[in-house]
Amino acid sequence: MATLNLTLKIWRQDGPHKAGRIETYDAHGIPDDASFLEMLDIVNERIIEQGGEPVHFDHDCREGICGACSLTINGIPHGPEGAVTTCQLHMRKFNDGDTIWVEPFRAKAFPVLRDLVVDRTAFDRIIQAGGFISVRTGSAQDANNLPIAKDDADASFSAAACIGCGACVAACKNASAMLFVSAKAAHLNLLPQGQPEKTRRVLGMVQQMDAEGFGNCTNQYECEAVCPKEISAGFISKLNRDYALAAAKETLT
Repeated sequence: MATLNLTLKIWRQDGPHKAGRIETYDAHGIPDDASFLEMLDIVNERIIEQGGEPVHFDHDCREGICGACSLTINGIPHGPEGAVTTCQLHMRKFNDGDTIWVEPFRAKAFPVLRDLVVDRTAFDRIIQAGGFISVRTGSAQDANNLPIAKDDADASFSAAACIGCGACVAACKNASAMLFVSAKAAHLNLLPQGQPEKTRRVLGMVQQMDAEGFGNCTNQYECEAVCPKEISAGFISKLNRDYALAAAKETLT
């Protein structure tokens, strides 16, 4: 097993209203088969042994499912490897002697809580504004009772793969949440069960997105490039069409 000797430039911030700073740490003897978060664990153990304050970072499943491990690594959300979350990024993607810059996701709507931890509850409020179906849709044994076209089912499944990590926001120069919102809306809007509340859903989620302070989409596709689940930016076009129709319906009523 090979090991790496690295220099880490890590963003440290004592609280949401404190000034942040970059601090330098030596990360020596890091196994190249360790994940990025395991590398941070090793560094934190050494910081604690020396009586220092460990680096705070967010994580949960460490399996690429929860989306909590929201780090910007060398300027790229989730790091240099495509279609993975930070916890799935392994140190073998780096070279011995590298300097690695580690920062939190940057967005007005994602305020830094401490060090590398950001508050992403803005996404939760967008879901609360419409990302749900409020009527009973049947139990497991009822799944095949309502025919759904395969293309629609496949597209809905692709949209549902979004884990809400926020990499799309961090990559966008406008801090737009359109990829996230469009995926969450399309997941339900493409299915028959989601049709009764489609207008309310689209208007509510988009309006809440704007209220949270996310920027506008200018079709640069940075969001699609860094998405760990490879969500297509084509869902943004669908959301724009759905929103235009929903706004027209609301005006007529």
